[in-house]
Amino acid sequence: MKYQTIQRCRGSYPVQLMCRYLKVSTSGFYGWASRPKSPRQLDNERLLGRIREHHASSDGVMGAPRMHEALSEEGETASLNRVARLMAKDELRGIPQRRRWRHKPSGDRPADVQNHLERNFTATEPNTKWVTDITYIRTAEAWLYLCPVIDLYGGKVIGWSMSTVQDRHLVLRAVMMACWQREDRRPVILHSDRGTQFTSGDYQRFLKDRNITMSMSNVGHCGDNAAAEGFFGMLKRERVNRRRYRTLAEARADVFDYIERFHNPRIQRRLDALNQGVSGLTQLSAKTG
Repeated sequence: MKYQTIQRCRGSYPVQLMCRYLKVSTSGFYGWASRPKSPRQLDNERLLGRIREHHASSDGVMGAPRMHEALSEEGETASLNRVARLMAKDELRGIPQRRRWRHKPSGDRPADVQNHLERNFTATEPNTKWVTDITYIRTAEAWLYLCPVIDLYGGKVIGWSMSTVQDRHLVLRAVMMACWQREDRRPVILHSDRGTQFTSGDYQRFLKDRNITMSMSNVGHCGDNAAAEGFFGMLKRERVNRRRYRTLAEARADVFDYIERFHNPRIQRRLDALNQGVSGLTQLSAKTG
């Protein structure tokens, strides 16, 4: 540890002075400095380089758990503790989540609508379970409202819309965008809370005409739509809370950038890696069978 301190400060102070102050021999320090690096040290330097690249590309929002996940997707076998240790040593930190609780007025759930998800946010195929909700983003001009539609198969945002007005049209545009990317009209569950935008007659008819089963949360159970709230938490923590938007146009452009250039590509890489793994296991099973 003393040798490392001397090595780090040798450009600012004489080596002999630091050795005398830290009570180590000068020859011992030079012997340590000229010693070749161990394979472990070299691998740590290589791994730290990848960590720095991921941290920079994420705009500095990735903490140790997310960093470990990204490295694992690349085939790295480093443990979470090792990644956390290297990040701490290099003073790389993620953005902690700020918890806020707020109450939104809810409408009356239609009598024939149930909570079909029952907090089961896993999907084994795309376009079988979707979730949606509305969040708000502060700008100097006005509030900007965002409504995404998220496919629970991986968590990709497949539809979204933004507006200064929180009405049913905001929701309908987001769902319409999600419907455009469907390759067929197989049944899909779309879960939301009981906001008046989702209980409107136009919204209900729109879903019914497109073979979409409406699902709604119970009153006072915010965990029923935790998947959508989780996406909002990431969006606010990783991007929105770190900005001061002067105009609505600036906020729109930044949210678009986050969804289409950061969040969705990250999810797609994860899905591609998962599909490659499943394909490899299938081929191996066929050969051994």
